[in-house]
Amino acid sequence: MTARTTTTEGTEARAPQLSVVIAARNEEDYIGACLQSLLDQDEAAGRIEVILAANACTDDTVGVAASFAPAIEARGWSLQILDVPAPGKVKALNAGDSAATGEVLVFLDADIRLDPQMLGQLRAALAGDAPRYATGTLRVAPARTWVTRQYARLWQALPFVQGGAVGAGLFAVNHSGRRRWGAFPEIISDDTFVRLQFTPDERVEVPACYHWPMVEGFRRLVRVRRRQDDGVKEIHRLYPDLPAREGKAPLGRADILGLLARMPLAFMVYASVHLAVRLRKSRSDWARGR
Repeated sequence: MTARTTTTEGTEARAPQLSVVIAARNEEDYIGACLQSLLDQDEAAGRIEVILAANACTDDTVGVAASFAPAIEARGWSLQILDVPAPGKVKALNAGDSAATGEVLVFLDADIRLDPQMLGQLRAALAGDAPRYATGTLRVAPARTWVTRQYARLWQALPFVQGGAVGAGLFAVNHSGRRRWGAFPEIISDDTFVRLQFTPDERVEVPACYHWPMVEGFRRLVRVRRRQDDGVKEIHRLYPDLPAREGKAPLGRADILGLLARMPLAFMVYASVHLAVRLRKSRSDWARGR
């Protein structure tokens, strides 16, 4: 692994208050908007170090990220770009995590955009010595395709999502919370693994929103949904004690009938994806499905 570091003069003497770790693989179309949303954070965010772990990229993810160095320096922050040549998101997460020095650790997917109040609210939520986990209020970004719009409409109405603190694509912990686990394990669902290190009363959802794009089109939805399901099954198999910490009501018969009555088209799309998932083989690679 090699690293390129851009640091504002004088910031080395002051520890950052937040470390934002971004694991990215071939995200040249998204990393710019993600980094701009970091630059747009309000002053409550404090001092920030941005660590981009570029994982086996074959596009211009690194070049786009490096172009933000002057603006990041202008805020008195630092940007570190790590080259992680071996494929695998977990390798990128562990590389970025090892480099982080902030009081609060924020793990962010490269395709996420944050409201300007996000990092300041996460920092406030994670203050103190008690182990804590925090995330923002998830909003699915507007989709281009009809299928994804319908799927997203139903998905956002599920009890799991409505219950809050989902953490898909964005989660943060303080140092005492980070001590709950060692290195990120070689598993599919890193966000589920981290969330379930904490009980419901240790998890916080702040009001600021983060905007998470769903993949576009039926085939890609099936591909990603299958991987998500495999990730949950893997957690149950490898860490059987963790699911008891979920603390959210399952989808019951009444919930299913209610969703069908309220949004029949969205329900049929969601059900069709669910059925197709059962008919397709799993993939082991890290892919967005775009």
